[in-house]
Amino acid sequence: MNRRLAAVWAACFGLLLAAAAPLFLLDASFGAGDRETFRGLLSASQGMLLLWVIVVFGCAGLLAGWLTRTYFATARGLAESTRLIAGGNPGHRIDAGGPAELRELAGAINLLAARHEEMLKDVGARVAEARLDLDREKNRLAALMSELAQSVVVCNAEGRILLYNERARRTFAGSADEAGGVDFSHIGLGRSLYALLGQDLVAHALEQLRYRIAQGEAGPVVVFTAALQSGKLVRAQLAPVAGADGGATPPHGDLAGFVLLLEDIGEDVARAERRDRLMQRFTEGARASLASMRAAVENLVNYPEMDSARRRQFIGIISQEAARLTVDLDRTARDYSEYVAGQWLPEQIRAADLIEVIRRRIAGRVALATRTGDIDTSLWVSVDSFTLVQAACFLARRLKEDCQVRELCLGAAAAGRHAQLNITWTGARLASETVHSWESRALNAGGELSPLTLREVLDRHHGEVWYETDRAADRSAFRLLLPLAEPGRVAAGAPARQSRPEYYDFDLFHQPGQTRELDDRPLRELAYTAFDTETTGLDPSAGDEIIAIGAVRIVNGRLLPGEAFEQLVDPRRSLPEASTRIHGIRPEALQGRPPIERVLPAFHKFCEETVLVGHNAAFDMRFLQLKEGIAGVRFTQPVLDTLLLSALLHENLASHQLEAIAGRFGVSTAARHTAVGDAVMTGEVFLKMIPLLSERGIVTLKQARDACERTYYARLRY
Repeated sequence: MNRRLAAVWAACFGLLLAAAAPLFLLDASFGAGDRETFRGLLSASQGMLLLWVIVVFGCAGLLAGWLTRTYFATARGLAESTRLIAGGNPGHRIDAGGPAELRELAGAINLLAARHEEMLKDVGARVAEARLDLDREKNRLAALMSELAQSVVVCNAEGRILLYNERARRTFAGSADEAGGVDFSHIGLGRSLYALLGQDLVAHALEQLRYRIAQGEAGPVVVFTAALQSGKLVRAQLAPVAGADGGATPPHGDLAGFVLLLEDIGEDVARAERRDRLMQRFTEGARASLASMRAAVENLVNYPEMDSARRRQFIGIISQEAARLTVDLDRTARDYSEYVAGQWLPEQIRAADLIEVIRRRIAGRVALATRTGDIDTSLWVSVDSFTLVQAACFLARRLKEDCQVRELCLGAAAAGRHAQLNITWTGARLASETVHSWESRALNAGGELSPLTLREVLDRHHGEVWYETDRAADRSAFRLLLPLAEPGRVAAGAPARQSRPEYYDFDLFHQPGQTRELDDRPLRELAYTAFDTETTGLDPSAGDEIIAIGAVRIVNGRLLPGEAFEQLVDPRRSLPEASTRIHGIRPEALQGRPPIERVLPAFHKFCEETVLVGHNAAFDMRFLQLKEGIAGVRFTQPVLDTLLLSALLHENLASHQLEAIAGRFGVSTAARHTAVGDAVMTGEVFLKMIPLLSERGIVTLKQARDACERTYYARLRY
C-alpha cells in the first residue's frame, strides 16, 4: 500500500506541475526583449515560485492520500472481503464505505454473495442427500466401535492410526503420573502406533502376516503379547485390512493396512499366577502328607508282628497327616472359592429371562417340575447368572431330596431398589436350622460341584435370602433379594466421554509418511496442534507464569474435539485479579495442580510430529521456551500464527484480533478466554484460511511461513 501511495502521489504531483506548462509556452511566444523582461520578473519572484512548488507538492500528497484511502484501499478491502466470501465464509457480507460507486459495487457483491450462499446450501443439501447412505454406514461403524468392549486400532501400512475406539483410548492412556497427575500417553488419528507399541514387535507380526498371506492362507491372524508403556500387559491380534480389490493385499502386493485388537490380560495373568500358587502349595503339602501316610501304612502291612506301641505310633502318624491334609484341603477350597469369586463379572439381564434359564436348568439337572408365577417383565437385574442359577438349582435339589417337594413356582417382583426373586412350593416346611445349614453348604446340584456357598453367592451380589411360610395356604417360599439394573445399559467398563466419538478417518490411508521435509509438504496434508495458554500476566520475562494450556489436534483437514489437551498449572505465585477477570480462573482452582515442569513434557508429547498453530503465537511460544530448561524438552516444531496469516490475507480489514477474525469467518466465539476454547477457535479459523492461502499461491508450509515473516506483526517481540 505504501508503494501504491507513492505512485499516486508522484502522478498527482506530475499533473499539478503540468499546470505550469503555459508559462513555458508563453516564454516561447515572446520576442527577445519581452522574453528577457518576462524572465527577469520570474527571477525576482523565486521565493514565491518555491512556495508555489511546496504548495503543489503538499496538495499532491493530500490528493494522493485521499484517492488511496477513498478508492484504492476501499477497492482492496472489497477484493479481500470478496475472497473471504468465496473461499472462507459464504455468510460474510461487506459493509463498505467510500464513494457511492464503490458502495454500489459492495451492494452488488453482497447480492452475488447471497445467491452464492443459497447455491452452496442447495449443492450442500444435494451432496448430503447423495452421501446419506455413506453417512449411515459411518454412523453404524462409529456406534459399533464405540460400544465394543475390546480395544480396536486400525492403521495404514506405515503404522499411522486411522481408527480407534474409546476402549483403545483408555487402554493406551495408562495411569496418570502420580506426582503430577498428567497423562503422558496419547493415541490419536495420524499418530504413529510405534510411539505406543514397540515397532520391532509389530514389524515381526507384520512379517508373519505377509508370509501367511503369500502362502495363500485365508483370513490370517497373528496373535502376540506385548507390554505397553503404561505397564499394562495386553494380548494383541493383528489382521490385514482388505485392499482395493477386497483381498488382503492391494495391487502392488504390500499390505493396505492392519487391524489390531487388544485385550488387557494383566488381571488374567495375575489370577492364573494366584491359581498356580494355590495348586502348587496344595500339591506340595498333599504330597508330603501322602508320603508320610504311605510310609506308615507300608510299615503296618509289611511288619504285622510289630509291637503295639510302634503300631500306635504309625497309626498316629496316619491320623495326624490325614487331619493335616483335611485342613489343607479346606483351606485350599476356601482360597479357591475366593479366587472364583474374584472372576465374577456382573451382567444385566431381564428377570423374566433369568427365571426362564433357571427353569430349564432345574428341569435338566434336578428333574423337578417348575412353573412361572407373577413376573414383572420390566425388571432388569445385575447378576452373575451362572452362579445365581447354580444357587437356585442347589435349593431346588435340597427341596426335592430333603423335603420331597414335587413342584416349584418361580416369580419376580419389584422391592424398592431391588428385585425380589421368589421360589415357592406347597407342603413341606423348613426349620430355621435347616435354612441356615443350607446357606453355608457348598453348592452341589445335578453333578455340578462348586466351592462357593449360597451365602457367598448372595454376598457377592450384595443380596439377601429369607424363608417365609404361609400356614393358612400351606405354602412356603425363598425370597432372594437382588440388585436392580437399568434396561439396555452396558454394565462393564468405565463410562466413555462420548457415546459416538469420531475417532476414525479412512482418508489417511492415502496420506504420505513422514519422509519429506515438512516445509515442502502442502498445508492440506499436514497434521496440526492448535494451542493456547492462559497466564498470570503479559510479561513472561518479568516473572509471569502459565496457568493453563489447551490444545486440539487437526488431522486431514478436520479438527478433532475428542483429541484435546487441557491442563491447569500451579504457577507457584499469586494470581492477579485483573488476570482472573480475563480468563475466569480462580486461585483456588490452581491449588494442587501439577507445576509447569510436569505439564510441559506431556504437552510436548501431545503435539509431537505436528505443526503448532496459535494466535499471536510468539506470545505463547515465549512462555513455553522460558520453561524448556526446567521441563527438559524443546519445542522445535514449526509454528504458524493466525494473527500473521490474517494480516497477510486481510491487510485492508480493520482488526486482526481473534474475535474479529472468527466473526469474519463465521466461527463461534462462545468459549473465548479459556485455553481449550481459544485453541478450538484458532483451529477452526486456521482451517478457513487454508483455501484463501491457496488462492494466493501459498500452498506449502514454507510458503506460508515466508509470507508471514513479511507482515508487520512479525516484528513483535516478547
